[in-house]
Amino acid sequence: MLAVGDLAPDFPIPLAEGKTRTLASYRGHPVVLYFFPKANTTGCTIETRWFAQRYDQFQRAGIEVIAVSVDSTETQSAFAEKCGSRFPMVGDPSKEVARKYGVLGLLGWAKRVTFFVDAEGRIRGVVEGMTPGPHLRAAEKWAAAPGSVP
Repeated sequence: MLAVGDLAPDFPIPLAEGKTRTLASYRGHPVVLYFFPKANTTGCTIETRWFAQRYDQFQRAGIEVIAVSVDSTETQSAFAEKCGSRFPMVGDPSKEVARKYGVLGLLGWAKRVTFFVDAEGRIRGVVEGMTPGPHLRAAEKWAAAPGSVP
C-alpha cells in the first residue's frame, strides 16, 4: 500500500456530465481519496452518505472528494445517486486503480482506505480499517485544516 510521502498515482476520473478528468488535474487542491469495498453495503453507504452530506464543507475548504470501488461504472453511478453524492465516484472493475494504490483485498474488493493527498499530489495521511468511523473523523480534521496531517 502507498504510504505518506508517496506521489499519488494518476488515473482517469469519469464525471457525471460524460467528461473525464484525471487525479493529476486536481493538483493545486487537496483531495480526500477514499476506497471502499462494495457499493450498497452498510459501511460503504454510511461513509458515502457522510461525505455527500458534507461535500459543500469540503468544497468551501478547497478540498475535492473522490471515491473508488471495484464496482462497475454503472453500479457506482446508481450508488452515487442513491447516496446523493455530487463528488466523483470511480468504478474500477478492472481493479487497476486499486492495484496502483495497493488496496486490493484478498476477495478482489478494495480495502477501506482513505488517502489524504496534498495540493502537490503527495499523500499526507492514510487511514486503513474496516469501519468508516476513523476515516470520517480524519476527513473532518482534514476539512478543518486543509493540508494538515489528519
